[in-house]
Amino acid sequence: MPTYRYRAATAAGALSAGQVEGVSSVQVIDQLRRSGLTPIDVVQTSASAPRADGRLRTDAASRRAMTGAIGELAVLLGAGLTLDRALSISAENIVRPGEKAAFVALQNRVKEGAPLSRAMMEAPGLFPPMASAMAEAGEANGRLDAALARLAETLERTEALRQVVVSAMIYPALLLVIATAVILTMLLWVVPQFEGLFSDAGANLPFMTRLIMQVSHAVRVYGAAGVFIGGVGVTLLARWLRGPSMRETFDRWVLGLPQFGALATTSQLGLFARVLSNLVEGGVPLPEALAIARRSLSNSHLSAAMGRVVAGVKQGAALTASLSAESVFPRGALSFIRTGEETAQLGLMLGRLADVLDRDLRRRVDALIAVLTPLITVLMGAIVASVIASIMTAILGFNDLALTQ
Repeated sequence: MPTYRYRAATAAGALSAGQVEGVSSVQVIDQLRRSGLTPIDVVQTSASAPRADGRLRTDAASRRAMTGAIGELAVLLGAGLTLDRALSISAENIVRPGEKAAFVALQNRVKEGAPLSRAMMEAPGLFPPMASAMAEAGEANGRLDAALARLAETLERTEALRQVVVSAMIYPALLLVIATAVILTMLLWVVPQFEGLFSDAGANLPFMTRLIMQVSHAVRVYGAAGVFIGGVGVTLLARWLRGPSMRETFDRWVLGLPQFGALATTSQLGLFARVLSNLVEGGVPLPEALAIARRSLSNSHLSAAMGRVVAGVKQGAALTASLSAESVFPRGALSFIRTGEETAQLGLMLGRLADVLDRDLRRRVDALIAVLTPLITVLMGAIVASVIASIMTAILGFNDLALTQ
């Protein structure tokens, strides 16, 4: 949340100055005016500004704070408190100042007469797209507390699953960093110590020794240039992927990768099923719920396929038939959806499908780590052993090299 330095005139004409946090300068000016001040100058001072698209930067702590606030809001509404009072209490219980200010702005918007769903939609980056839709469904059927409770549960499950995946990948990532550091240490500092010793041997050195020496020399001479070229290449690739057609091609390629493709597909479809389940259970019409749940898909290839499914459902096609035509969900998952349509319990079956996909995701992550961890360890050991063996072979055969000269 950015901080703004302001100068303002009081009602008596005196000059007042200070700092205040706000979503934007417009919101800060409005806040000052409601406090009885006449703003003269408002200047942003903190570096944590919103992104270029106006959305707030959020992290895991911010998402947890908002999830907790929504869950508490649902409990307070269920206890019979008015929405304004419930929002006020929820805002007071938020610890982080950035999220507190954002929630206060949400409360002020509701005080001005806006429905909670519209205020959530207008809060930039504070809530996912499904939040306003579920709140609107709760407002329509008079059960806002139940809708917010389902929303909080969905956000909590999504964040918990995200943390499981991230935590599981920390050890392989750390192991990969250590392996890279060890190999670079060998090539940049250990191997060069023996160049002077082997300089007179020339072509009489064993092939592996000469290869390691050449690799070490190339890393020392061209390493910086290689890092620079790699950085430029990554930047160009990122810009190239901004094009819709290129991004969809890349995302389709990712889904086809061994292990990683199935992992990405399961993760995306599990989140989609969870969001769609809660929207349907909240009373959102299926075509609209599909369109909103589609926004939870970050993979553009899956999103495009789901867009065609949404179009088919809007024209009257059955959900199972549309999904089957696109081959988006696996056959086992389609049986859950077909059962839900036939028994008029689509929301319940989508929730069970999401549970199955979440368990499958955890299993796939565990299997992937079980493969990556020993693979990285063995690869690092093989490279280090090759470097040491090449040097030791040359040293042990040094007398033979001297006799051949």
